[in-house]
Amino acid sequence: MAEQLNTRLRFVRTLTGQEVDRVPFMRVFGGTNHALPSWLEKRPNLSRYMDQLLGFEGAYRGWAIVPANYNLCGLPEDICIEDRGSVRIYRNGIGEIRTWSKDSDYHSGVIEYALKTADDWEKIRPYVVCDVEKRIPRDIDELAEIYKNRDYPLQLTCGGVYGFIRRLAGDENLGYMFYDNPDTVKEIITEYINMLLELWERLCDKIRFDLIESWEDMAYKCGSIISPEHFNEFLAPHYRTIRAFADAHDIPILLVDSDGNTDLLAEWMYAAGVNAIYPFESLAGCNPANVRKKLPGMGGIGGLNKDCMAYGKKAMDEELEKAEALIKLGRFIPGPDHMVLSNVTFENYRYFMSRLKDIVMNTKPD
Repeated sequence: MAEQLNTRLRFVRTLTGQEVDRVPFMRVFGGTNHALPSWLEKRPNLSRYMDQLLGFEGAYRGWAIVPANYNLCGLPEDICIEDRGSVRIYRNGIGEIRTWSKDSDYHSGVIEYALKTADDWEKIRPYVVCDVEKRIPRDIDELAEIYKNRDYPLQLTCGGVYGFIRRLAGDENLGYMFYDNPDTVKEIITEYINMLLELWERLCDKIRFDLIESWEDMAYKCGSIISPEHFNEFLAPHYRTIRAFADAHDIPILLVDSDGNTDLLAEWMYAAGVNAIYPFESLAGCNPANVRKKLPGMGGIGGLNKDCMAYGKKAMDEELEKAEALIKLGRFIPGPDHMVLSNVTFENYRYFMSRLKDIVMNTKPD
């Protein structure tokens, strides 16, 4: 291949089906030098050098995020309403109550959602439609200069067409709202997406982006949480709007992040303009080969069961046998399908990633 490729080009070219010498080797889950607390007991400075030690390519998780505020803006500080020692309970400015645990793999969980009825939207709305200037970092010009000659992909962020309102209401209550308060659901999603479009426009004036990522988590082991009818009525029009924005600004990838079995959901997403999805959660039964066959223009990331890293080299070697096949599918970057839990040692994580790196470096997509 005549052109010299860096991580940014390999990422974009892989997911859009262009020729590459190899796919990029990316962490996928966890931020820069992210290390579990137990790993730091033996290696107290691991969080300073882990990415360099393991040879991860790119920035942050492989692709980086501009530090703007894409969610609620101007909320007052959370109030701790109960301290149980290892667990604290907080209430935020819109009335959501959640737990925070410093000792568990899953630190936070919602006890009570803020959006219970259509009337609750009025107290939440000001934090969505606040002045976009407040969402943009003050040093955006300096950041733009740094990003100008980067060799890694950079994303615009969407807190979710479904994901944003889901975080306000919870899946169960939102399911009722689709039937009981459809106009309110549409208003909330529209207000949020309109705010993002204004924010993105301002960011695109200064920075060139490689992808838009939308966090959704709208599936579970049995498939999508919502019906195709609701997807097409409430969500698809906004994905098409985002796709149109991406096309107008030469942003080649619209990437959706959703846990669960997304095989069928991917078809709906694809029809609405999404052209990449991750993490193809293994234990949920995702089948990347089938998705790639049905949707030749859909890229993917992930596909390797993170849990194998808790069970030793034999389990890891068996799981890693999938990696070469995933690369050979085309438009696919293999990696763990989530961040590992505290039952995984650094030695096992390092072994898995070292073996994966060797496969990535020596396998060319078909």
